[in-house]
Amino acid sequence: MSDEQELLKRRIAYIDALRGLYRLERLIGFLLILLGVGLTLGGWFVRPWPHVMITIGWVLVAIGWVLFVYVIWRRTAWRKANPFESWTP
Repeated sequence: MSDEQELLKRRIAYIDALRGLYRLERLIGFLLILLGVGLTLGGWFVRPWPHVMITIGWVLVAIGWVLFVYVIWRRTAWRKANPFESWTP
């Protein structure tokens, strides 16, 4: 196998490892955002819906986005601590 192919395989493994970091947290954040949007829209279009449900919806959307920002921050920190040149699978 040539050096170029080996480098490509290492790079693909590195990117796969980076993409796999904090997958559960990203999924939870995404589901919280969807649930929050659902509660907010439900509160706007359903009359007997309590007003507190809209507030809970916005809070869930905010928590979901905070979780997304946390994941981005943690993955960036991992990327800086594990540069590709020194990484081995």
